Amino acid sequence: MRTGTKIAIGAGTAVVVLGGAALVFGPGLYADMNADRAEAAPTVDSPGVSDVTDVAAFNGDWTVVEGESYAGYRVDEVLQGQDVTVTGRTPDVAGTVSVADGSVTAAEITVDMTTVATDNDNRDEYFRDNALNTGEFPTSTFTLTEPVAVEPGAESVALVGDLTVHGVTVPVTIDAEVGLTDTGARVAGSVPVTFADFGVQAPDLGFVSVEEAGEVEFLLDLVQNP
Repeated sequence: MRTGTKIAIGAGTAVVVLGGAALVFGPGLYADMNADRAEAAPTVDSPGVSDVTDVAAFNGDWTVVEGESYAGYRVDEVLQGQDVTVTGRTPDVAGTVSVADGSVTAAEITVDMTTVATDNDNRDEYFRDNALNTGEFPTSTFTLTEPVAVEPGAESVALVGDLTVHGVTVPVTIDAEVGLTDTGARVAGSVPVTFADFGVQAPDLGFVSVEEAGEVEFLLDLVQNP
């Protein structure tokens, strides 16, 4: 939020103070404004590996480029009956992917949950301290559990693995887009999650509540190790 801007919410009304001038509006407008701030879903600009005819070119270990990649969540909040979409993200993502004989044989991705941020510091503090208890569970991980073939011309892959959040591991299947970049490869995708499956209680603060389910989403830039 920009310096000099304050938002207070009470009795179904938001008050924005900009340089001493107050603007009062209802939850409908507040919801529209916050929906506009939600980040677009991750996607690969040019999906597919149609220019590659020799899948052996992918063989070897690949590393996630920290700072170029991101991971986080997408949830719907309800503010006095109005739907608000919220995205929280962090660039603090690390990991490796191994490819052999045209298949992804292993992958381990780690996300620093202590740096996941939205556009609201209060929401982020509640997310870290109350919802996910990042003091005890500072990271989330995805570990591939089944090999997946990388076919020439493929635009997507199904990644089967274990997702660990809040210290709880749940098997998931992620439909991910794949593509090549000038420096390596890119993978983007999301997976629906139910908070209770990970021992997380969806926040309910009275005037605002969070839906019981959301999405974990990511975009990974990968470079092939020499």
